[in-house]
Amino acid sequence: MPMQISFPGGVAVAAQLDSFQVLTDQPVAAGGAGSAPSPYDLFFASIGTCAGFFALRFCQQRQLSTDGLSLSLDYRRDAETKALQQVDIKIKLPVGFPEKYRGAIIKATDQCAVKKAILDPPEFSVTTE
Repeated sequence: MPMQISFPGGVAVAAQLDSFQVLTDQPVAAGGAGSAPSPYDLFFASIGTCAGFFALRFCQQRQLSTDGLSLSLDYRRDAETKALQQVDIKIKLPVGFPEKYRGAIIKATDQCAVKKAILDPPEFSVTTE
């Protein structure tokens, strides 16, 4: 499924996928207008929302309450190289969440397809037309 990338102005970049447009920008400190998340922020948002989907579906499939269910995502980068070193996902469980499912919801959340793509990266090809 091809995605079209365009440049609406400044250092903003837009991605068009079917009928959805995703706009990115850089922070003001990096020469952008700060009008949208940076591509790197969207990268983390895709990890967090993917993991969140798996946690949500786990609860829904077992008819467990999702009131108060949330995830937080934090990451650490190497100070010198800026390389990503670690991503931490924390699941805030609803009040009264059954103890017997604690390990299982972690396993389910760990099935995030975005995370799996990072762990087993695809090959990339860049060409010109």
